[in-house]
Amino acid sequence: MDAFLYLVPGVMFTGCVFGAVQVIRRARRTSKLWAQGRMAEGRCLNTYMKTSGGHDNAVRSTLHHVYEFTTREGERFRFDEVGGDSTVVAGDHVVVRHLADRPQWATALQPAKGRLIFGTGVLVAFMGVVAVGCVLFAVSAHSAV
Repeated sequence: MDAFLYLVPGVMFTGCVFGAVQVIRRARRTSKLWAQGRMAEGRCLNTYMKTSGGHDNAVRSTLHHVYEFTTREGERFRFDEVGGDSTVVAGDHVVVRHLADRPQWATALQPAKGRLIFGTGVLVAFMGVVAVGCVLFAVSAHSAV
């Protein structure tokens, strides 16, 4: 039973650290795309909504766009992106930013550095608070045993 007092917070702590690293990596990649990415004309192929929740929980909908673009080298790529402008519909032309060496990491989101920094900061702070809570729980469980 004592192992659970360390195992559960340890797994939660590891998940928070992993999640924070992934959020920071995604933000750095998006920032690099906006700053150094090549621009190409893309086209919205489809939009769809994913919903989650229901029953006794609140329903949450997330807008997705499917885009296609062609690189300067002539390769075609498709990607699915969460969010974006809700007025973009299938058939619309958009500006896609991609890296020359990683065209699969593309985005059609308009640059919004402040929003990116704020959103990343909030997520990392939340995960940090949960991680600190896990450590404090494990330490208090150890001192109580």
